[in-house]
Amino acid sequence: MSDWMNRITINPEQCGGRPCIRGMRIRVIDVLDLLAAGLSTEQILEEMPDLEVEDIQASLQYAARSLDHPVLAASGGSERLASFLDARSRESGGIPLRKVRQKRGM
Repeated sequence: MSDWMNRITINPEQCGGRPCIRGMRIRVIDVLDLLAAGLSTEQILEEMPDLEVEDIQASLQYAARSLDHPVLAASGGSERLASFLDARSRESGGIPLRKVRQKRGM
């Protein structure tokens, strides 16, 4: 298992189940936002002294892996997909997609 997988934790009872760093209440998105705002690794470590360089690297690796997933294209257009989802929703006792769309004016 890669080191980043040991550093990123997900606990449904902490931070709304969002990915955090080593069980702390520092979310991966917080680190990514700081990087996106232009802070350097050194500046982030100054702001969050509980973090380590490897935590910041793990956040980036987690984000990269989260974005790299297969995209499935439904053949037959959106109506066919909506029909499929409606059928699945009825089976599980949920609200059919068409009714949700009607409520939202879609």
